[in-house]
Amino acid sequence: MSGNGVKAARALLSTSDRSGLAEFAAALGGLGIELVSTGGTGRALREAGLQVTEVAEVTGFPEMMDGRVKSLHPKIHGGLLGLRDNAGHMATLQRHGIAPFELVCVNLYPFEQAISRPGCTLAEAIENIDIGGPAMLRSAAKNHASIYVVSSPDQYPETIARLRADGGRIDPAYGRRLAVEAYRLTSRYDAAVSGYLATKAALAS
Repeated sequence: MSGNGVKAARALLSTSDRSGLAEFAAALGGLGIELVSTGGTGRALREAGLQVTEVAEVTGFPEMMDGRVKSLHPKIHGGLLGLRDNAGHMATLQRHGIAPFELVCVNLYPFEQAISRPGCTLAEAIENIDIGGPAMLRSAAKNHASIYVVSSPDQYPETIARLRADGGRIDPAYGRRLAVEAYRLTSRYDAAVSGYLATKAALAS
């Protein structure tokens, strides 16, 4: 292990697949990491007895438009994209009351599962296109030297093991590995969405 980076203090969680989530979040909490989450994820974590701060409390805006808009806000993406070794970035965060994140745990709306269901309508498929999730993954992955971007429950055990072994510090090399997987995921996801919509467009022409 080589966790010589920043100390993890704050995690952002937004999930559709919640398998293993409570245990993962509890382990983060045990490391002294504050949990911030979107609405549904927050409810699941509170039901598991964990203390969590809602994204709406951070941004000052409620989730709106049936959940279409919740995490697309400077107080979220500023905390993801601010460079720790850039004094100007850090001063901007401080001036606007934005706290950085050191871990992001996001899995995406199950678009492919939705379109595989018999009778899935175009409207239903469109509602299963994730916007905020890929944006958070991409922002965090761009700043992977300071943020672990966890995009699958399969990554939970190693991520916790590394944080524990490294005293809660971020290992930039492992962060890069996670970033690669996040970008692969968003690439596949976009390909699935574009392929589906292209098929619908062809059928309509």
